[in-house]
Amino acid sequence: MASPFDPACADHWIAHGRDPAHAAAIARAWHDFPDLATDAPLAERQARGRERIAAMRPINDAIAAEGRARQETTNFAFTDRQLRDGKGSERDIAVLRGRDEHGYGWDLANRYADGWYAAHVGWPHRYPDGIPCRASLEEKRGAYDLGFTAGGGDRTDLFDAARRTLAADMRRDNLPPAPTVTLPGRPLPGSWPKPGDAPRPARWSRRLAILSADDMGGDPAWDFLGLLRARPGAGAATVIALTPAGFVSADDPVRSDAADQVLADRDEAGRQLGRLLVSREFDDILVMLQGHDLDLLDAIAHVLPLARTMERTRNSRLQQRTHLRTWLDRGLADGVTMAQGHIRWGKVIAAFYGSLGEFTARHVGPAPGRGHLVRVETRAGLATGYAAADGTPLTPEIIVSSKAKLRPAMATALRAFAAATPIMATARAA
Repeated sequence: MASPFDPACADHWIAHGRDPAHAAAIARAWHDFPDLATDAPLAERQARGRERIAAMRPINDAIAAEGRARQETTNFAFTDRQLRDGKGSERDIAVLRGRDEHGYGWDLANRYADGWYAAHVGWPHRYPDGIPCRASLEEKRGAYDLGFTAGGGDRTDLFDAARRTLAADMRRDNLPPAPTVTLPGRPLPGSWPKPGDAPRPARWSRRLAILSADDMGGDPAWDFLGLLRARPGAGAATVIALTPAGFVSADDPVRSDAADQVLADRDEAGRQLGRLLVSREFDDILVMLQGHDLDLLDAIAHVLPLARTMERTRNSRLQQRTHLRTWLDRGLADGVTMAQGHIRWGKVIAAFYGSLGEFTARHVGPAPGRGHLVRVETRAGLATGYAAADGTPLTPEIIVSSKAKLRPAMATALRAFAAATPIMATARAA
């Protein structure tokens, strides 16, 4: 049994992905205003909850502000990278100009770019008030007007729209013919979707994972290689790590003579990855690289084999770990049969449930003794009389050790039941 979560302990919040400073502040609020005993008067328990909420409001506001700042930084960095790679547009240039010349944040920089682009291509002046924005209406319209003027618009000129439209048409007519663009024969890893539960499960021996050396070792909660290898049957999967020396098998320690080497160029990286994947076929590929590592893999994407399902993790470390766990849930060990399809999750009052096909897995509360009880049901009631592909009877009542493991346990049970039939159980009994 895992140790119970203590909200007054900063380490427990850190283990759940919180920043150390935020974790300490949240834990302090819980320490100063802990829950009262269950037999305390309701009014006192409600008052204690309001006190704790008031104490945590500045913390939550600070977390939200930092999150917005990180998102803006990420958005501007992506736009800048698109322009440097030759994939940006004139509007992207205007977004960065709004930031650099006028100090706008992401929302107002985009309103500035809306005005600039409207004037540049000959559109009439029209405020995009319907676009969500955290700034006030006056600030949004001010940024739009400033961009509109910078783009050549003049609202005092009666013939402004006609003049700008003519100028835009002349620019288009004098542009050189667009070069022939050869589209890549396969999607780049940077454009792959995030892992979901809808794709078909695949045998571990037909699965490939590519991760960074930063995702190996260290804190067990963030050791992605350790999380992968902890799954039953995952030892048959192919795992490749990108280290400073290049691509290596994650199962083999990096040679001491290569530990201090630095990857020379992308051509060498392509040769390394090609040697590791030669004559290999996969049904499911997961890429866990981010930033410059992902750009490197995009540049040598032709080395990767085509697969039925190709996905990548993204965003924060916490979301990357969630995406990895979703991908791991689709792994199949030898001799195991699982159903595919999207699981529909929901909650009614205090009951958490998931549905797949005709089956519903429902958390019904504490199990006798310890743990939590999950029941698999059909419309007719408890799902009894079902067996797996090898004839092993499936138990419709499952005990899960902690609430944190409810969702993966319920997903596994639903896929096992959806892949079984009552005929199999009947045949075994006969």
